[in-house]
Amino acid sequence: MGVAGPWAAGAAGSIPDLSFAVTDAARLEHAATPTIRFTVRAASGGAAVRSIMLDTQIRIAATRRAYAPESDDRLFELFGAREDWGTTLRSLLWTRTTLVVPPFTGEADVDLLVPCTYDLDVTATRYFDALADGDVPLEFLFSGTVFYTAADGRLQTARLSWDLEAEYRLPVAVWRETIDHHFRGTAWLRLDRESHDRLVAYKSRRALPTWAAVVDELIGPTHPDGT
Repeated sequence: MGVAGPWAAGAAGSIPDLSFAVTDAARLEHAATPTIRFTVRAASGGAAVRSIMLDTQIRIAATRRAYAPESDDRLFELFGAREDWGTTLRSLLWTRTTLVVPPFTGEADVDLLVPCTYDLDVTATRYFDALADGDVPLEFLFSGTVFYTAADGRLQTARLSWDLEAEYRLPVAVWRETIDHHFRGTAWLRLDRESHDRLVAYKSRRALPTWAAVVDELIGPTHPDGT
């Protein structure tokens, strides 16, 4: 769990003393597309908040975890060879999103919904898919606008700077469960139209029943040793 530091004084009528923490993550059930639900705890230092238009940037802090040797090949496209990771291993942008925090005083938990794609052309997806287990260290950067009541009762607004932050270690198992619920046992590759049409023609000419059969014929089946 990570907590963002206080942003402003919380006296009556002044800008609320805001901080944020990410306390939980789980697959969003009954979602039409793969979605992870993060629980964000907003705290105001005891002040009354009318609402917050909260902009959130989520980054993958890739340098903050260790990697098993078997992940080298799958991470090569992102960071190059392991011997170069001292200079090439870097944080990655996962997503940006916005949510509305409703009125609260003191503390409130809100759901931050993050859609997940299984498009392996997306950098964050390639990173998640390369990991077998463990946690993904995430950095949450918060900005936006807070609405509150001044001492004279008037509605006031203030911009929040990007120095509001929180950290959270997302279990790889949560991401994989979220994807597998919608795409169990499958993976997706994006092809240009010309390559796709050539593969369709090849499959038809060879009377191959599935796309897996096409791959097996072109590059051979997987051997027991994984090669």
